[in-house]
Amino acid sequence: MAEARGTRRATRSGGTKSTGSTRPKAATGTSRPKSTTRSTAKGTAKSTAKSGAKSPPRDARKSTAGRAPAKAPAASRLREIATEAAEELAALIGHEAEGVSAVRRGEAGWRVEVDVVEVLRIPDTTSLLATYEMTLDEEGRLVEYRRLRRFRRGWADG
Repeated sequence: MAEARGTRRATRSGGTKSTGSTRPKAATGTSRPKSTTRSTAKGTAKSTAKSGAKSPPRDARKSTAGRAPAKAPAASRLREIATEAAEELAALIGHEAEGVSAVRRGEAGWRVEVDVVEVLRIPDTTSLLATYEMTLDEEGRLVEYRRLRRFRRGWADG
């Protein structure tokens, strides 16, 4: 026989009201911090206690001593060239760019290879894609583009 469980709600008069529980609520214990046990990658159990003590922020725990500064400007410029080239090609040929497969610096600018969905089919593995090579000047303006190859999505290079 299943017993209905209810909850206790506060009333306007300040008391509490039961909502149908026929079993008494178990005692919650003392005001100790809650403990949890979790499994680690090595298979051992690790116990953690929630207390008022806070750990230092993540940034404060990492040490940057002895590290070379990050090369973000070069990486962000490369990403910017790739993104702009893919958007420019998609606008020119009227097909959706699937992704950029190569970016390299040339003698007078940049060479970018962009994969484009030319014919969308179902199932998707039979869709026709093409790789276009784009040449851009130093400022990232398009100088020329050409289609290098056309292939099915499900086929490997061969």
